[in-house]
Amino acid sequence: MSAQDAIDFISDDIAEVGTLMRSLSGRYEGIFDNLRGAYGVVLERANGIAEAARDATALADAAAAGFRRDIPNQPATACGSGCAACCHLYVQVPPGTAAVMAEHIAAHFTPADRETLHEKLKTAAAAAREAPDPTKLRLRCPLLGGDDRCSVYEVRPLSCRAFTSLSVTRCHEVVFGETPAGTGVEQNAAHFRIHMEATFALEQAARQRGLPDQQKGLAQALLDEMDAIDLKKAMEPDAG
Repeated sequence: MSAQDAIDFISDDIAEVGTLMRSLSGRYEGIFDNLRGAYGVVLERANGIAEAARDATALADAAAAGFRRDIPNQPATACGSGCAACCHLYVQVPPGTAAVMAEHIAAHFTPADRETLHEKLKTAAAAAREAPDPTKLRLRCPLLGGDDRCSVYEVRPLSCRAFTSLSVTRCHEVVFGETPAGTGVEQNAAHFRIHMEATFALEQAARQRGLPDQQKGLAQALLDEMDAIDLKKAMEPDAG
């Protein structure tokens, strides 16, 4: 093989692989197009916005698991049970999410635990209202247990599910330390995108139902839904 033959061989090989990679890149984007469409269909058929939130979360969980299982070179995360730096960040929730969480709390928390949580939520909601920029707040989540584990992990918000990190040290620097403006925590981009698509789909589902579509601060949203459940129970004929 002459030098020119070798050059031609390698050039052709690179060109062929490049064509395949461009094709795969388009197909990869197609995954998210299909996911967006699936969210839309499933949430439109849901019986209410709370059910839509459950369905959106289930679909996001399945998609995220599929990426971890079937898409190569997914970044390893440093997240683990009891790792709670991100649980000190301000969290917003899309429509339906707080209702699902409130139902879970009503079913699984004792009356005393619900009252304690209610007071913590009131404090957190007040802090968010009074803050010039709530996103800069660093407050322990009212739902975080004494063991630094989420007390409603099964129904945690999409924002919490979306967050991943490659470095616990970096999380602590960003959340508890002083970092330059604009810096953040490196995340799994596909995992984050899956959950943001779910969030956008829930906002759209709310609009289609004539409901408020804005995201709300977690503490206030959960307070509102817990109070709604308590009011409904108080109005039942056999209440008290």
